[in-house]
Amino acid sequence: LALCGVLAFTTPLLVLDMGSWDSSVDWTPVLVLLPGLFVLLGVLYVMLLAATVSEKCSRVPSLINAMFFGDGTERARQETVDYISSSAAGFYIFGVRVTTGMVVKLMYVWCIVAAGLLSRVSRA
Repeated sequence: LALCGVLAFTTPLLVLDMGSWDSSVDWTPVLVLLPGLFVLLGVLYVMLLAATVSEKCSRVPSLINAMFFGDGTERARQETVDYISSSAAGFYIFGVRVTTGMVVKLMYVWCIVAAGLLSRVSRA
């Protein structure tokens, strides 16, 4: 499952890279890249949603700890909070938790690659 996620995240970038090398002759093939760009934006959006879910999962223990379930339930509540904290729920790719910071860094790198490719296409 993790390998499928990595392939889904990197394939649109590779499609855009290979397509930009073909468009070095004139600007009409750049229009061919638009569907790949929309797929790339969709993949980034899905990654951002997965990171949002991971961030929300990290807030659940403090939410449960702030609730009051009645007298004599403090120990059970603390055990539940410890269990949820140690389970570290969220989206993982190859054992690494997908966070918002990681997705933003990935977007930043992809923007740098895209800017470099566009400058290469515009020089040709």
